[in-house]
Amino acid sequence: MTNTRINRRTLLLGSMLLGTGVSALANTGNWPARPIRLVVAGSAGAGGDTFARLIADPLSRVLKQPVVVDPKAGANGLIACDAVAKAAGDGYTLLFAPSSAILINPVIHPKLPYDAEKDLVPITQVGAAGILLVANPSTGFKNLADMVAYAKAHPGKLAYGSWGTGSSGHLAMEGIKAHYGLEMPHAPYKTLVNEVTDLIANNISVGFTDIQSPIQHMRAGRLVGLGQTGSQRWPATRDLPTLSEQGYKFEADGWYGVFAPAGTPTEIIDRLNEEINRLQKSDAVRQKIEGQNMIVPPGRSAKEFAASIQRDAAIWQGLAKTTDLKDK
Repeated sequence: MTNTRINRRTLLLGSMLLGTGVSALANTGNWPARPIRLVVAGSAGAGGDTFARLIADPLSRVLKQPVVVDPKAGANGLIACDAVAKAAGDGYTLLFAPSSAILINPVIHPKLPYDAEKDLVPITQVGAAGILLVANPSTGFKNLADMVAYAKAHPGKLAYGSWGTGSSGHLAMEGIKAHYGLEMPHAPYKTLVNEVTDLIANNISVGFTDIQSPIQHMRAGRLVGLGQTGSQRWPATRDLPTLSEQGYKFEADGWYGVFAPAGTPTEIIDRLNEEINRLQKSDAVRQKIEGQNMIVPPGRSAKEFAASIQRDAAIWQGLAKTTDLKDK
């Protein structure tokens, strides 16, 4: 992967994220007048679906129209992003996507089916957290050092799972492999649910997951946490050291974001930004977010959220460059 390619993709992403989808002549006075579809970039029952519903239910009450959650799994969120990018910019189709779907897909896919420069408009961030590195208890691994030691002693024998090529789990492990000089084949799954199921069944021994899906299994002893990414320990995993604490310095936080198709009126973007930010800070929603092992992010305008995405993109795309990650 060349510098030219990374720089071009970063510029395209920045152009996309700084757009606001204006439509000055649109009549938004009666919006919303019918149900809103919230397309989730992930599988039903996984973390993204759970967090989307935490926001969709109270948002339905505020807007006085149903906000219908519609999970679309596959290709690290590319399928969901494409569906929303091609939807009408009328405020009735929205995207709920993890940071990896927004930050990494433009780097590893040479030709996206949607235009990354202009087709999606940021609304606001939902939650902030890292991701979890977990293992089947049969491995005997207790931490990152145990996994690294085994992988060094058995090159190519320890495969790892993630929820797809280009996911933050895929990229994080490729960074670990490059840092420690490991040979670990990647087993990409279509959904997090399938990956966690196979980890429990020991069909695959280790893997990165989202911050929420494996917690009940860790508490029950069916999975073992080896570490977590991000700038801090997260609410439900405070006893689990971060990877940075264990010697692998990588502190980028993950998040979910709400996006709209280009052309969505600014008035709708701003209304959704205000309402979702306010809901996250309410005691009821904040406690539910923390109960799912994330924290509430600082309230930002849509433009401020776009600027923060650009900063995150520099980190993740820099790692993609270092590991030469691409869709092969």
